[in-house]
Amino acid sequence: MPLSADLLADLSSRFGERFSTAQAVREQHGKDESHFPACPPEAVVFAQSTEEVAETVKACAAHGTPVIAFGTGTSLEGHVAALKGGVCIDVSGMNRVLEVRAEDLDVTVQPGVTRKQLNEYLRDTGLFFPIDPGADASLGGMAATRASGTNAVRYGTMRENVLSLQVVLPDGRVIRTAGRARKSSAGYDLTRLFVGSEGTLGIITELTLRLQGIPEAISAAVCPFPSIEAAVNTVILTIQSGVPVARIEFLDKVMIGAVNRYSKTDHREAPTLFFEFHGSPASVQEQAEKVEAIATEFGAEGFQWATGAEERTKLWAARHNAYYAGVGLRPGCRAWTTDACVPISRLAECLLETEEDLKTTPLISAIVGHVGDGNFHVMLLVDPGKPEEAAEAERINHRIVRRALAMDGTCTGEHGVGHGKMAFLEEEYGEALDVMRAVKRAIDPAGIMNPGKIVIP
Repeated sequence: MPLSADLLADLSSRFGERFSTAQAVREQHGKDESHFPACPPEAVVFAQSTEEVAETVKACAAHGTPVIAFGTGTSLEGHVAALKGGVCIDVSGMNRVLEVRAEDLDVTVQPGVTRKQLNEYLRDTGLFFPIDPGADASLGGMAATRASGTNAVRYGTMRENVLSLQVVLPDGRVIRTAGRARKSSAGYDLTRLFVGSEGTLGIITELTLRLQGIPEAISAAVCPFPSIEAAVNTVILTIQSGVPVARIEFLDKVMIGAVNRYSKTDHREAPTLFFEFHGSPASVQEQAEKVEAIATEFGAEGFQWATGAEERTKLWAARHNAYYAGVGLRPGCRAWTTDACVPISRLAECLLETEEDLKTTPLISAIVGHVGDGNFHVMLLVDPGKPEEAAEAERINHRIVRRALAMDGTCTGEHGVGHGKMAFLEEEYGEALDVMRAVKRAIDPAGIMNPGKIVIP
């Protein structure tokens, strides 16, 4: 829907060069890392403060114009697609760390700060922020999608690590969802309402986050297994044994091969687990020995240890680049990435049945996952010029999601709903979806905030 001349003139006069209707700029802001085609907004505003976000939202609300927030564009479910046109508010320029309170183990940042930027800023404080999705995503986007990553098995997701938010509502009002207290019983939990709302209820303009002390000792290991089942059973027994492992990541044989080529590593091409242990030197050694004993029971074929910082950095950089490594298996393709999550006791069953599904498809596929919390991804490589391949990827994805739901799991462990997984929410939530629609209508009655995502009011 074209923007009104009055709104165009208003935003242009307010923001000058930080307002754009150029086609290239619009197209950049209408796509993410997903397989969905670009869907550009009508215009882009590059905001630099909460006040500017609020001004833009008020102006758009007055004209009934949709508003879409944009951080780094690394989401995976079409979150930034302007399905009904409108104005994109790019908050990447709001990238200041506002205050670190080391004594309280928390920090306040603007939404455009990325996870790597924050940890670089914290480097000399002895603290770090543990949530680490594969991409160097913005923290505002990470909160909006309820992101997690490799450390979630020990440190939780964004849901557990956001203390408070500043949010611009659909009418332009600015609210703060909580104080900095570590617990509160005061009223509805608005912070958790906006964490995971994907920009459909408001735009996050400040975040107060929990920090963690950098562990005294850290050790990592890579271990190949004779089968997917052996690797996953090692994960299950490790978790059920109460080992406080920080990271457990799974890569199948195909993905290990892709990582080797992309990151110039030389891991054995077999189903593989990446581990990391945090704590005191004694506790790290104890954790590692216990996990190694469990892995040996399931036929593990030798741990490779990485204790030095440089070795660990290389190891986890390779894991974080697995998405791009996988895409490199078929240049020119788009990656269709699934995101199922099941209770840990059902993980082996779910993965093995998924493995059988993948034997039936001609598509190149690979499996990777944060299996310590039951979350795994299947990457299906699709030629964007062949609709039959997209249909095949959708078939496989539907089977994976419905299997996860039948096991009391979820259609998305960390990527979010966007517009790609809306069809599954009815199956997952039933009548509870009506409550979500009621919340959306109550906060955004005009339906201007990132319309077409999560729920249709």
